[in-house]
Amino acid sequence: MAHLRSIGTAVPDTVLLQSEVLSIIEAGRGMPMPGRMEAILVNTGIEQRRIARPVDFYMRPRSWPERAATYEEVGKDLFCRAAGKALDDAGLVPADIDTIVFISTTGTLTPSLPSRMVELMGFDQDTRTVPLFGYGCAGGVLGLSVAADLTPPGKTTLFVAMELCSLAYDHQRMDKKDVVAAALFADGCAAAVVTGEGPGPRFGRFVQRVWPDSIDMMGWEIGDTGFDLVLAKNIPAFVAQEFAPLCDAYLADEGLTLDALAEPACHPGGGRVVDALADYFAPAAAPVEERLPATRAVLREYGNMSSPTVLFVLDRLMAQRQAKPVLLTALGPGFTGAIGVLRP
Repeated sequence: MAHLRSIGTAVPDTVLLQSEVLSIIEAGRGMPMPGRMEAILVNTGIEQRRIARPVDFYMRPRSWPERAATYEEVGKDLFCRAAGKALDDAGLVPADIDTIVFISTTGTLTPSLPSRMVELMGFDQDTRTVPLFGYGCAGGVLGLSVAADLTPPGKTTLFVAMELCSLAYDHQRMDKKDVVAAALFADGCAAAVVTGEGPGPRFGRFVQRVWPDSIDMMGWEIGDTGFDLVLAKNIPAFVAQEFAPLCDAYLADEGLTLDALAEPACHPGGGRVVDALADYFAPAAAPVEERLPATRAVLREYGNMSSPTVLFVLDRLMAQRQAKPVLLTALGPGFTGAIGVLRP
C-alpha cells in the first residue's frame, strides 16, 4: 500500500474575522439580519477565515471571466506554496513526481491547473496529470484514495486539493442560502506527497458510499450569476443515522475499534456537524466542545475550505507523531461519505 510522506498547506493573505461578517452581510443586504440568521454565524465554530480577495471585491458585481481570472491567479499561488512545502518536507523536487492528482470543485480551467503548473514549477513534461471535479467537501479523502491507488511501489504522486469557495457564490442577493455560504466557507490549498514505499504512515483501505435519494442534501446549482448553494439542515442527524453505521462497518472490516484509534481527521462541515461526529468518535471523553480538538481548531482558524480542510486537520495530527491508526472521514455532494485510514 502507498505511504503518506508529507503535507503542505497554504491560504490567501486576506483574513476575514467572523465577528465582522454580520455587519458585512447587513451592509450587503441593506437591512438588519433576522435573528435566526444571526444564530447561524454564532454556531459555526469559526473565528476567522482566509479569502482570495479583500471584502470589497465580493460586494460588487463580478463577471464569470473575472472570477475565472482570479481563480487562476490565486490558485497558481496557493498550489505553488502548498506543493512546494510538501515537496520540501519530503526532500523531493518537482521532477521526482510521476503523477499529479488535483481536486477542485469551486472553479475549473482548461488546460487544467496542474497542467499549467508543469512548466511553472518544473515538473517533468511526462508527468501524468489527473484533474478531478465535483467531489466538494468529500474531495480531500476521495482524492487521497485516488492518489494512493495510482501510486505503485517505486512511484511518487503529488495530491493537491485547492478550493476558492469565496469566488463561487454571488453575494449580491444575500438570500438565506448565500448567507449560509458567506458564514461557513473559506479558501485554501493542501498538498500531500504519496509514495509507493515508505517512510511515512501507510494508507489502508478507502471506502465511498453514495446514498440514494440524497442529491438535494449538498452541492450547488448553476444560477444566473454564480453557483447557488444546496445544503440541507439535517446533516448532523444524517451523521448519526447513516454515516455512523458506515463507520461501524468499516472499522469491523478493518479489525479496528474506536478505542484503538488516535484522534480522527474529520472534514469539519460546521459546528453542529463536528458535534455530531464527536458524539460518535468520542461519546464520553469530555464536554462535546472539547472533543475532536484538531478538527475544531482547523474549523475555528480557517473555516470550511471544502476539500483541503481534512488535510489541514491531518497535518496537525501527523505533527503529533501518532502511534495509533488515524481514521480519515468526509461528507460531500452525492450525498457521499468517504472513509480511509492511515496506519503508523
